[in-house]
Amino acid sequence: MTLEAFEQELRAALPGARIEPNVPMAKHTTFRVGGPADMMLFVRSGQEIAAARTLCRQEGFPCTVIGNGSNLVVRDGGIRGLVIQIGDAMNRCKFRSGRVRAEAGLRLTTLSRDAIQKGMASLEFAGGIPGTVGGAVCMNAGAYGGEMKDVLTAVTYLDENDQLVRREVTAEDFGYRTSIFMERGWIVTEAEFLLPFDTDGQARVRYDAFSARRREKQPLSWPSAGSTFKRPEGHYAGTLIEGAGLKGLTVGGAQVSELHAGFIINRGGATAKDILSLIALVQERVFANSGVRLEPEVRILGED
Repeated sequence: MTLEAFEQELRAALPGARIEPNVPMAKHTTFRVGGPADMMLFVRSGQEIAAARTLCRQEGFPCTVIGNGSNLVVRDGGIRGLVIQIGDAMNRCKFRSGRVRAEAGLRLTTLSRDAIQKGMASLEFAGGIPGTVGGAVCMNAGAYGGEMKDVLTAVTYLDENDQLVRREVTAEDFGYRTSIFMERGWIVTEAEFLLPFDTDGQARVRYDAFSARRREKQPLSWPSAGSTFKRPEGHYAGTLIEGAGLKGLTVGGAQVSELHAGFIINRGGATAKDILSLIALVQERVFANSGVRLEPEVRILGED
């Protein structure tokens, strides 16, 4: 099936949906790199995701699901087939008596800030994490001693048959920067949280303190995907990279941040090839220096 014919079928199945052909992924990733997606669908509901994935499966059309692109490196050749973005068109949220229901496309920073404004605590750690709720659930995002598993009670997701399922979650469903949803390829559409009330009035204080620490220690003014590597057991990735003398190391327009060695940044004009080459070089030199093999935390998609 041609792209044009598939687009017509998709538009017929999802009237009114935002569908765009030949979309540069550099516009939809925080690294600001990546070649074009053949087609992008900006979904408004879990039902739209299910309908689009079902159509892709029926027509043998490749399908990739992303959030807001804050943890992605898309290769310079782009992504074939359909890219489904769960983003701002799925960002509704409801607060009720300490319980919160948030759609997967809601920005985590927005949820954290709104929870504080509603008098709730325990999401302050998430205030500077740039991803969406869905992505944060999938990778059990965390910072400053908090993780998503600490506050989640239930998750609604699309299973391998594109059926919507609600699952009450436990700590066993999550690991360090992973979850049962990531491991099984389930697509998160909504998350439910139980948050304590901010009885001592310190939630805003903690939020502001964490924000100040991020501004001081992280290269927030440069395009990046946050922490590039997972934390190795018993170590910190940034410390190992700095110990190998790699702060400031560059490949093309990509650089190991001079402010925080755990971040690879786009200093301007970087390609995905630059970033991936630098990731590989850091892994090689850190292993030679310390014997520790760093594992990327970023998700790598697309074609060279």
